[in-house]
Amino acid sequence: MSTQHTFNLPEGLPPICFALHEAKTKKQLSFEQIAKEIGRGEVFVAALFYGQAKPEKEDITKLSKVLNIPEDHLTAQLGEHFYPSKGSLGHGPPTDPTLYRLHEIMLVYGQPFKSLINEKFGDGIMSAIDFTADVQKKEDPKGDRVVITLDGKFLPYKRW
Repeated sequence: MSTQHTFNLPEGLPPICFALHEAKTKKQLSFEQIAKEIGRGEVFVAALFYGQAKPEKEDITKLSKVLNIPEDHLTAQLGEHFYPSKGSLGHGPPTDPTLYRLHEIMLVYGQPFKSLINEKFGDGIMSAIDFTADVQKKEDPKGDRVVITLDGKFLPYKRW
């Protein structure tokens, strides 16, 4: 498992994101290890590091201890006034191969996923607010598999 980061981070990240990544690398921690230390899911923690999630005060306190970043510095950057600009990373199709494959999955399977959601639940959407996600490694003799679980509440469209 690699905990190193190349610091090839997307443009437009809040400056604190670079400090978070630098501290993570310096302490040789994985997102999974940080998540366990602060009591959050690893996808949520990774989202924090990319400015895509809003930490609570207790998250900031715990992150400060785990990463050895002064709490007042984290609070100044990620405190009550911070609201993530979600989905704002990158323009157009991504060029990173992993991100492109995820984008391609939505291009190819997005409509089928939507149709299956509609058939099983009715007219509505899957929430990305009341939502969790998980990434697991599944060992396979033909090559390890990536298992991504997206777990969102169904939200029916309102009729008026």
